[in-house]
Order: sequence, then structure tokens, then C-alpha cells
Amino acid sequence: MALQVFFRLLKQHLLWFFLLPCVTVGAVYFFTQNETSVYQSEATLYTGFASGYTILTDQQIGAMDRSAVAFDNLLTTLKSRETMHQIGVNLLAQQLHAQRPDNQNVTPASFNLLQRVVPAPLRQSLLNGANENQLRLRLDSMARLERENPIKTLLYNPDYNYSVALITKNLKATRRNTSDMLDMEYESGDPAIAQQTLVQAIDVLNKRYTALKRSETDSVVTYYQTKTQQAKKRLDGVEARLQAFNTNNNVLNFEEESKNITLSGENLNNEYNQELMQNRATKAALDALSRRMGQAGNILNVNNELRAKQAELTNIETQLANAQAYGQPRNVVVRLQEKAIRISEDLREGARKYYNANNTTDAISQQTILDEWLTKMIELEESNARLEVYKGLQKDYSSKTNQYTPLESQLRQLNRDLSVAEKEYLALNQSLNQALARRQDTSVDGPLSILDAPDFPSEPQASKRWLFMAIGAGLGLVIALLLTAIRFWLDRRIASPEHAEMLIGRPLTALFPRVKKFSIDSKAGRTALSMFEQLCSAVNIEIVQSTGFRPLPPIISVFSMRSQQGKTWITNGLARLYAETGQQVAFCYPRTDDSQQKVEQDGITFFPYTLRPDFMNITQLENLLDQEHYFDSHQYEKIFFELPPLISSSIPVYLMNQSSVSILVTDANSIWARTENQLLSMYLKVVNHPVLTVLNSVTDNYFDAPSRADTSQGPVQPERSLELQRTLRSLEQQQKMNYGKIS
Repeated sequence: MALQVFFRLLKQHLLWFFLLPCVTVGAVYFFTQNETSVYQSEATLYTGFASGYTILTDQQIGAMDRSAVAFDNLLTTLKSRETMHQIGVNLLAQQLHAQRPDNQNVTPASFNLLQRVVPAPLRQSLLNGANENQLRLRLDSMARLERENPIKTLLYNPDYNYSVALITKNLKATRRNTSDMLDMEYESGDPAIAQQTLVQAIDVLNKRYTALKRSETDSVVTYYQTKTQQAKKRLDGVEARLQAFNTNNNVLNFEEESKNITLSGENLNNEYNQELMQNRATKAALDALSRRMGQAGNILNVNNELRAKQAELTNIETQLANAQAYGQPRNVVVRLQEKAIRISEDLREGARKYYNANNTTDAISQQTILDEWLTKMIELEESNARLEVYKGLQKDYSSKTNQYTPLESQLRQLNRDLSVAEKEYLALNQSLNQALARRQDTSVDGPLSILDAPDFPSEPQASKRWLFMAIGAGLGLVIALLLTAIRFWLDRRIASPEHAEMLIGRPLTALFPRVKKFSIDSKAGRTALSMFEQLCSAVNIEIVQSTGFRPLPPIISVFSMRSQQGKTWITNGLARLYAETGQQVAFCYPRTDDSQQKVEQDGITFFPYTLRPDFMNITQLENLLDQEHYFDSHQYEKIFFELPPLISSSIPVYLMNQSSVSILVTDANSIWARTENQLLSMYLKVVNHPVLTVLNSVTDNYFDAPSRADTSQGPVQPERSLELQRTLRSLEQQQKMNYGKIS
């Protein structure tokens, strides 16, 4: 639906937009006539959440700004039920503790109220030997009792200034833009209550918020202290196991000792291999010399002596090598060296004897061979002794490496456990230090700073009565608009020409206003006459265009979906206009009672017809009329055929095909819904001629009436004026006559 339709609907309901705001304003005025004065106390607190400097400030450079979260926590703490309960208890304790009223802390009204609500014996028992803090504890315990008592009534009845509900409602706290400032205000009908409530609110908020911050840091500190002690015990245990490992295995520096053992093992192997090669070479030379020496008997004796001395020398050389290798005392080494020299001399002496006893057969003297043999023998024995020592050292090295191999894995595991324990201990110790710093920061930060203390309101706030009345007027307008919109959405009636075109799905040919009295001086009368003229022109155009296809005279069918749509009045007006031009017009309409008979008046012949059961099968208009009413269609230039409402009768299908044009008449206040659309759709399927749509009873908001000059303008002014007057009188008479019919 077009927006202008809605605006026109608003214009039609202007009375609602006047009465409803008046009603709401009157109601607000009546209910606020006993409005009490309201006093407001204000205060400003500095929180330091965003820009304040604390112990942890330097550690939080570049950290995320959590001031918004801190403010939310602070406001949540303030608005909690327990906070409001403590504020009420503290305020009540302060008021009860007062001995007499004054103008700053306890007004006479509040003092008298407490005297009236709290009985004297109860008041005396509460104040007996108690300071203000003790009084608070007593009041709090009484407020938490299950049974009813005056203290509980004062704290939980919304009618009293000490109630939790009233304090929650009137206490407001907001952050000032993005600063560290917190603005607080409290409204009350008592100026002293307003100030003291705000004072108690700040005090309770400071205590609770500080306690909450300290409690959360204390729990964290306790947790990290416990974990740090456990980590320290684990670290001490690992260090003790590592110390026992070093002590049990005589390890000073396992890594260095492992390197030294590996290096000494490589050197020992190299020396052993070198000595082994030297021993093999000496033994080969000795064998060659032995083959050159003779085999005489004396030589054998000497040889036996030499072998005995050789064995003794070998034993001494072995002892000397062991003493030098294992670091025996010097006197032992010198004694063994002297003994070895003495045995060597004896061996030389025996060799000379052996030489004298035997001579060689080749050019080399036996002495030379013997000396050479003796030298190689000594070298071989020395080499054998050193090889024995190297073998002993290799055994010691092997046992040492076998011992160090499992120790290495044990030591690696102990070192790994030590590293893990150290890292865990250091991390927990760092977290503990941070928690201690935050707890200290909380202690140093302390309560919120009061920038502006709560003031005593000396003057009440400006009355909001006029504001409430303005709001009431606005509410009345909204209600009126809502009712108009509801009617606009729920009303299925045709509201405007645009609405009619949208619902019907066809353009409107003419709009007829609601006419109470035809007169050229009336806007509705001039508009109706203009619409009749336009409708006649539209009918004539359609008749001219369909003359070649329809028999003469043309039949103009007028129909509507429901009764009382105004089709009789519109048909009569059209017939009057044609009759005034000298044409003979027939008007066939359904009979509503038996008294209606054929009538001829001013060139119009009215033919009533009776609805018969075979109405749908009528093929000729003459067959529909009564037999006593002679009807010759050729006597008339125009024939108007008014159909009964389609919703209550059938459609004469065969008769409709003889019409030249149809006129659909719909009242502006009628309903157009699914049924009407179905009936119109069936009618359009039946007819094969143009259908004109007329909207009747349209309000004057939707048309522009022609002026008197436009209405009276014509080729011959006097005749046109008389014609208009005659037409208007005829329409007025016919309107009075036809409004009694059921059309």
C-alpha cells in the first residue's frame, strides 16, 4: 500500500492523536500531583586503573590495557547484593547511633521514623555498650535471622531508605569517559540520607574491593609457596643423590676423568704395539745367534749357568719395571737396579767362559757372537718384562672402562633430573616473586582515592513532572499511531483509490464521493456530476469501439460483489444524463418487492425483473422481464441492466455476452478479500467485453472537485446552467427514492 494512503489514514484519525495524548498527559498530571522533592549527592573517585603508577607498572610496559575489565569488576562489586546489604546496615547503624537529629547526618524525619519503627527496648538492647562497629555486627546478625523483626523490615522493605532494593535503584556509578575517574551519585527524598548513603557506599566499596584483590593474591601466593617448597625438596633430593654418586665412585670431575682415561688407553695401546714389535725383532735375532753357537758339553754347562743367570736377570728386570711403573720408592728401585747390574756382570762372565770353552767355525769370533747373543738376550728379557707390564695396565684400563660405562648413564640421568628440578624451582620461584609483588602492590595501592567527597544537597532537584508529562504526551502519540497502524494492517476494507486498484487489480474509471445533497455549491455535488460525465464518456468510448461486434441498442451491465454498493444510484445517474440528451433509456433492475412496476419518467423506462431459478440460463433480456411488461429493445438507444449482487446470485452467462460494456461498482468502505477476487475472476472469464471499475463513497481527501466556473462552462451558458440545475434536481430526487431500495 502506498505511503500516502497511510498518511491519509492518519489525517482521518486526527482525533485520536489529540485525545490520547491529552488522556496520558492528564493521567501523568494526576499521578504526579503529590510528587516529593528529590535530593542528589555526588562524589568522584580516582581509581588509577589506567594511568596509576604501582609496583608492577614498570613490568607492564606494552601490556594490554585492562582498565575496562577493572572498571567492570569494580562496578559489579558495587552493585552486588552483599555490598548493598552492608551499605544499608552501616547507614542504619549510623542513624541508630545518633542521640538526636541534626541537619547534616540525621534529619528529624529519619530520626522520628527510626523511633517509630524500632521499639525502644530493642533499640536500647542494640545500643547497650556498643560502638558503631559493634552495632553494625548486631544489626547484620538480626537482618540474617529467619524470623521477621524491625531491623529486617527496614533493610528489605522498599519503602524505607535503608532497604537493599531502594539503594540498588538510586545508587548510580559510571566511568567518566576513558579516564580513571568514577562518578557516583545517589538520590533520596532526605538530603542527609543522600549524602550519608554515598559516604557508606564509598567506604564499603573500598573495603570489599581491596579485600577481594588481597584474597585473590593471597590464594595465589599460598599456591606458589607450596609448589616452590615442593620443588626445592625435589631439587635438594637430586643434589644429594648426585653428591652420593660422586662420593661412592671417587669422581671429582667425571667428564675430565673420562677424557683422561680414553686418552691414556690410546697411548697404552700405541706403546704396547711398539714394544711388541720390538720384542718380536729381538727374539728373531736371538734365535739366529743361538744357531751359530756350538753345542759342546762344556758349553752346555756354561749355557745352563747362563740360562739360570738369564732367568734371574729376567725376574729382576720384571720387578724393576713394575717398581718404576707403579711408582715404588726410590731405594727399592735403586736396589733392584744394582742387583740387575750385578747379575748382568755375572752373565757376562759366564759368557766369556762359554767363549773360551768353544770357538766358532766361521770367520766371526765366538766372543763376538756370544756378546751379540748376550745383548739380544738381555733386550729380549727386558722387552718381555715391559710387555707383561703393558698387559697388566691394559687389564686395569679394561676394568676401569667397564666400571665407568654404567656410571656415565647414571650420571647423565642424575644431571638431567637436576636440570629439570632447577628449571622447575626457578620458574616457580619467579612466579612466587611476581605473586608477592602483586600482593604488595595491592597493599600499597590500598583503597580508592576520593577526589570529590559526597556533597550535602541543599536544594532539591528540578521537578521532572513536566518531563513526565511530555513523555506521557509522546506515549499517547505512539499509542494513537500504533492503533492507527493496527487498524491499517488489520482492516480489510478498501481504504483509498490506490488501495482499491491494488486489491481489485484493475484501474479505476471514476471516483464518486459520498453526496448528502446535490448542489452546484457543494464540492461533493460538483465532483459527482463531473464523475458522471467522465463515466459516460468512458462508456461511450467502449460502446463505439464494440459497435461492430454487438447488436444495437447497446446493453450496459452494472454489477457489484455485495449489496448496498451504490450501483442503483450510479446507474440512475448515468441514465439521467443520457435521457437529458433526448435518448430513450431502459433501466432493468432486480425487483425487491411486489409493488414495484414498470415506470416511465423523464425519458427513462424502469423495468423491474424477478430473480428466477433459471436466472443463469436466460439468453434474452426480454425473457427475464415479466410478460405484462412489454419490452421492445429497438425502442431504446441505451439499455442499462443492473445485476443482483454476485455473492448471492449466479451469473447469467449467455445474457452477459450480449452486453457492450460492464461497470463494476464497489463501495470505498466495503471489504474486498478472497471471495470478491474469485467472483470477479469468474465474471471476467464469462464476459468478452470491457469492464469499467467505479469506486463509490470516496472521501473528499482523494479527489479534487471542479470549480463552479468549470462546472458551468459550456457553449451556451444559460442553457448549460439550466441543464446542470435540472440534472442535479433529478439526481437528488432519484437518490432519495433509490436509497430505500436494496441495491
